[in-house]
Amino acid sequence: MTDPRQTILARKLEALPEHIAIIMDGNNRWAKNHSLSGVAGHKAGVDAVRAVIETAVHYEIPALTLFAFSSENWRRPPLEVKALMDLFVYVLKREVDKLHDNNIRLRIIGNTHGLSAELQKLIVAAETKTMANTGLQLSIAANYGGRWDILEAAKKLASEIKDNGVSPDSVSEDDFGKYLCLGDLPGVDLCIRTSGEQRISNFLLWQMAYAEFVFVDTLWPEFKHQKMVDTLVQFGQRQRRFGQTGAQLVEQKSNV
Repeated sequence: MTDPRQTILARKLEALPEHIAIIMDGNNRWAKNHSLSGVAGHKAGVDAVRAVIETAVHYEIPALTLFAFSSENWRRPPLEVKALMDLFVYVLKREVDKLHDNNIRLRIIGNTHGLSAELQKLIVAAETKTMANTGLQLSIAANYGGRWDILEAAKKLASEIKDNGVSPDSVSEDDFGKYLCLGDLPGVDLCIRTSGEQRISNFLLWQMAYAEFVFVDTLWPEFKHQKMVDTLVQFGQRQRRFGQTGAQLVEQKSNV
């Protein structure tokens, strides 16, 4: 029997993004719709994670960043937070070898010092094992906040200015960006948020300055290969101006 994923991923796409960021939202609502616990929704969401990774690898997307747990998510019910942390441990133990076998580099961004000792140990091991991989650059944001990221970068830059006598006036946006999480990756081209919510929730604030946003009603556990491909198609239909007019872009294209 033909794998339906092969039919879905056979579609030719143009104007693909170099860096996709996804706010994975709707696990709790999916669980409620199926009369299940919220934890069951988060577990179901792991299959969606696999699907978007498979799609990104198929289309040779250079970078994919997933928002798994924000610095504000600690406010959730303690039992749900514990279940999320346990799931994170489980996934790291089970999936890292598969990522490594597929030449995927994994990194965890955020204030990892706020996570458990066991989780920190698994993160270091996973990042070390996959560090030399040259395929998809997969980043998972855990205990992450965009404001925290910018503040930490500012502290590091201030320290360099103080210690090395760097002139503040000589600092460019590119210089500052190097101190941010994912400073070695291209900026986000496409941000996807599932579940119908239309906000960025303190995610990659600097990195998404010129991102295209796609908000889909689909709950995260149901966001599989077809939904991901549909979103990539929508991205390809956008005209990205970067401050220019549409007429300028048409003229530039005609002159190529």
